[in-house]
Amino acid sequence: MGHNHQHGHDHSHGANKKALMLSFIIITGYMVIEVIGGFLTNSLALLSDAGHMLSDSISLGIGLLAFTLGEKVANYSKTFGYKRFEILAAVFNGVTLILIALFIFYEAYQRFSNPPEVASTGMLIIGFIGLLINILVAWILLRNGDTEENLNLRAAFLHVIGDMLGSVGAVVAAILIMFFNWGWADPLASVIVAILVLVSGWRVTKDAVHVLMEGTPNNIELSEIIKTIKNVGGVKSIHDLHVWSITSGQNAFSCHAVIDKNLSIIESQKLLREIEHQLEHQGIGHSVIQLESEDHFHEDSILCKNQNHSISHLQHNH
Repeated sequence: MGHNHQHGHDHSHGANKKALMLSFIIITGYMVIEVIGGFLTNSLALLSDAGHMLSDSISLGIGLLAFTLGEKVANYSKTFGYKRFEILAAVFNGVTLILIALFIFYEAYQRFSNPPEVASTGMLIIGFIGLLINILVAWILLRNGDTEENLNLRAAFLHVIGDMLGSVGAVVAAILIMFFNWGWADPLASVIVAILVLVSGWRVTKDAVHVLMEGTPNNIELSEIIKTIKNVGGVKSIHDLHVWSITSGQNAFSCHAVIDKNLSIIESQKLLREIEHQLEHQGIGHSVIQLESEDHFHEDSILCKNQNHSISHLQHNH
């Protein structure tokens, strides 16, 4: 069971990396074109879309770096390896997005009061190609990557979707300027993009900080896990329970389980295997369970209340 799970993880890891690499090359290339186009046509909507693409490109680049670093094996100074780097990357991403959004708001405010001339035909063409590029990249990420479970890849995917909407905004604004000469359509489109950027930046930052704070993973139902363990025959009670994520899709768990004092060592080992097996079905791949017999158990609170309690009870196995 454990082996298959690991194999599945490795496979999706490789596919995620490939999808990110391809997307990174396409997005970065087009972003350069969009920046030049934005300056030449004097369009803030294009520039804000390019700003969003820059954050995409940074996000994909950092995602790639995170996957590469995450492959470095665990060592004595980093016993979990470098997998947490993905989460740090996601925080950096989220914050970058928020800053870009604030900058676009400021620029748009200046433009509403004084709309400049915009070369709308050029803006339309560049915006439209940008839209096609984003659709292509979103498709690559969806088809080849794990955008559900992997926080890093999800961040990149959200960026690209926001980008796609940004390109739609630029196209619509260009059409409005061409047909109705509505100069304000350009800063308006950029404000809409900025709101999208802000929302996705806030989401990604919040999720990543939750992981850094060792929060309970979103896909784990704690009450279910407690029930599962307590239902295993021979388990009297559990305490000192912790569940956290090492990185996206890799959850860890530790707890102390008080077991029937009449169980032999072989029986308690079987019981331990049973608990681990049940936990794997609940999405926890890495579990540490401390068994204690009834006469030696020290505390009856499921979550650890006293942070400084002595380590001595660790010796009281079975």
